[in-house]
Amino acid sequence: MSFNHFDEAGNAIMVDVSAKTPTMRTAVAGAVLTLKPETVRSIVEGRVAKGDVLGVARIAGIAAAKKTPELIPLSHPLAIHHAAIDFSLDAEAGRIEVKATVRAFERTGVEMEAMTSATVAALTVYDMCKGTDKGIVISDIALLYKEGGKSGVYQRSTE
Repeated sequence: MSFNHFDEAGNAIMVDVSAKTPTMRTAVAGAVLTLKPETVRSIVEGRVAKGDVLGVARIAGIAAAKKTPELIPLSHPLAIHHAAIDFSLDAEAGRIEVKATVRAFERTGVEMEAMTSATVAALTVYDMCKGTDKGIVISDIALLYKEGGKSGVYQRSTE
């Protein structure tokens, strides 16, 4: 069984995973926002003009996990069983860490769903704060952890 996005003629295809056995799949992805410290304090204190930044970003990230096949060509539509977004804020450092967790009992992994989820949550924070902080940077979008399927467990090194 070949897991390639191209057929023998070089045409793009969706990988056929129909013969694979479904297993519980989990993926955790992250993103980091760097903002002015006062912007992070405004988020924490609920003083951002556009509203509840983290609440809206959480909903956007969860929705993004479910919309991944519409955004990423050749990704499989999956029955997502769990999607969650967590934030770690450090006002002094002007830093927000986004962590997206996605789970599904499927034939293929949920890494793209988790990565899309973390990215869209970060973009939503950016969108809601860009009016007062033009220098926001989104960085370090990465797969942090995955388990399930034939390849087993992956844990991103913290080095």
